[in-house]
Amino acid sequence: MSINNSQPQRNLFGDLSLWFLLLSNLATVFFATKENWNLSTIMWIYWFQSITIGFFNFIRILQLKEFSTEGFEINGQPAQPTQGTKIFTAFFFLFHYGFFHFVYMMFLLTGTFTKTYGNASNFIELKYIFLASLLFFINHLFSYFYNRAKDTKKQNIGSLMLYPYARIIPMHLTIIFGSAFGGALPFFLVLKTFADGIMHIVEHNVLRKGELQEA
Repeated sequence: MSINNSQPQRNLFGDLSLWFLLLSNLATVFFATKENWNLSTIMWIYWFQSITIGFFNFIRILQLKEFSTEGFEINGQPAQPTQGTKIFTAFFFLFHYGFFHFVYMMFLLTGTFTKTYGNASNFIELKYIFLASLLFFINHLFSYFYNRAKDTKKQNIGSLMLYPYARIIPMHLTIIFGSAFGGALPFFLVLKTFADGIMHIVEHNVLRKGELQEA
């Protein structure tokens, strides 16, 4: 699968992956409001989105053609830009990110979250969780292929490993804190949408431009 994306510098308004991401988020906001989803349902959807972000970041690290290790250390020693460093970093990220989300999943499954913030999802809402999660997966799959040509060029592997955390933590904190406002939750879902879009721009445009200038 390939998507023609030969222009090195795209206008943000012409970034189809950004528009797809925003539409996916807005569709979630619309149905969350229309069907009156509880917070647990919303958090499960964004948990799956976080997993999807991590999965494609793992693939991106493995597929780096060249990369910088400036400021990046392994076992207290400066890392070298070798194939071994790339593989080690990819699987270290997979383990650490996966464990973080395993603990997060246990938090959702055990009922600790629902006791604090609302009821658990019912069987009808499980359908919405699946459909919305699938929509986000398709979105990030499209974004992966759409941005692959420039994402496999020289990047700082340490920044790439840490970036998903910088993207998902504000996303989830926005929703959790927004739950305290009850009826204002749709407003915070819209804020999450803008945060998601801004971090997408930072990832694929701002950081990439800076790294290419340093190279």
